[in-house]
Amino acid sequence: MSRLSYGHRVELHSNSAAKALLSLMERKKTNLCVSVDVTSKASFLTIIDAVGPDVCLVKTHIDIIEDFDQDLITKLQELSAKHDFLIFEDRKFADIGNTVALQYSQGVHKIASWAHITNAHPVPGPGIIAGLGSVGHPLGRGLLLLSEMSTKGNLATGLYTESAVEMARQNRDFVIGFIAMSRDSLHQKEKDDSEDFLILTPGVGLDTYGDTMGQQYKTPYEVVFNRGCDVIIVGRGIYGDGKNIDISSVQTQAKRFRQEGWNAYLKRIDG
Repeated sequence: MSRLSYGHRVELHSNSAAKALLSLMERKKTNLCVSVDVTSKASFLTIIDAVGPDVCLVKTHIDIIEDFDQDLITKLQELSAKHDFLIFEDRKFADIGNTVALQYSQGVHKIASWAHITNAHPVPGPGIIAGLGSVGHPLGRGLLLLSEMSTKGNLATGLYTESAVEMARQNRDFVIGFIAMSRDSLHQKEKDDSEDFLILTPGVGLDTYGDTMGQQYKTPYEVVFNRGCDVIIVGRGIYGDGKNIDISSVQTQAKRFRQEGWNAYLKRIDG
């Protein structure tokens, strides 16, 4: 499946968020997602406006914004329309179905109202998908399951990963793919020609191999070409610590990662 172009894979999905993302990636020629993990509204919006022309997705952790207000969501949606990218709220839901449905739809953030894609840990079992799907599916949203993680010593391996894949197969109208480190590691032997999942991979870098908190980085080529993943997720490698933001540098780094990721994808589909 990884040898097919993003454009060809659109028709393999029934979920509108998956279709929109694959179409956007083909149209815009980018498989870059930037993870904007900063705590101020101004820095958040500045970085997004700077990287917007080069990304297919912006990944947010909306609950870390110290001066959050509804105007931030309005501006985020305006930037999404201006630069043609989707929004991925990295909420990592991990509770029973009723609770996650409320967390997704209610409270201060009302995630389902603006995030095209979100994600969840499969630890609670299929009920978490049912709960999130009761809110997100009618809105055309998509869900990613965390089947693997990029941090050293994480427990998302083996049977856990295999169970996540089976849960996804049972809910393909809403589950569009995985946060994972490799397509092969999901033991994903497609059951028929119509089965396809998106693989989004964090821990991507070009100039460093890790941090002091257990993060481990791999290059875009390693992730996209060698491991068959679809979207590279990059954060600090583009904007540093998020303080004293140099817009020119952020734009340069975003273009650099975009080109590296896209070149790896073109080589992959060319065989």
